[in-house]
Amino acid sequence: MKNAERIVMVGIVVVIFGVVAWGYDAVQDRRADLRERVAQGEFEIRKDAPATTTDQSAWQTIYPNTVGIIIGSVAVQASVADTLSSRIKGLSNTPYLPDTVVKLFAFGVAGEHSIWMKDMNYAIDIIWADQEGKIVHIEENVTPDTFPNTFSSPSPAWFVVEANAGFVAQHGIAIGDKIVLPVGE
Repeated sequence: MKNAERIVMVGIVVVIFGVVAWGYDAVQDRRADLRERVAQGEFEIRKDAPATTTDQSAWQTIYPNTVGIIIGSVAVQASVADTLSSRIKGLSNTPYLPDTVVKLFAFGVAGEHSIWMKDMNYAIDIIWADQEGKIVHIEENVTPDTFPNTFSSPSPAWFVVEANAGFVAQHGIAIGDKIVLPVGE
């Protein structure tokens, strides 16, 4: 390797190191500025912020876009997760799930569709259904401490529904029952 090549390589390394150091310093300055602004009270809690308690009267702030569905013979409101990001998030970090609300995962393709309890705050029942809405598998009372285990259906499913733990037993939901979705789902 020639001296000129070595000098160029050392120069590139120095530039890269300088950019990384500058970026780190900028982030630290931004954090310090943000901490100072918070301490001065420049930020406030928005009135439309989602509820963080178990006060279930404000459930629509947490689950704003719901549709009516029927599981077995029970009518509920379903918060639909039909995008990759909404399916990944699911019910993670939600403070509660009202008894009349469920999370409906619409995958658009048959599969085992694994569910995990990452960042969950309460236990749930998980229901898998095929494209016609027939329930093909159920897991009851899945608790947050099961993370990082995953739960999936041994039969291909098109939809997954998450409900409060005890929903399946309380309403007598069984494999073979139907989930009736709104037209267009």
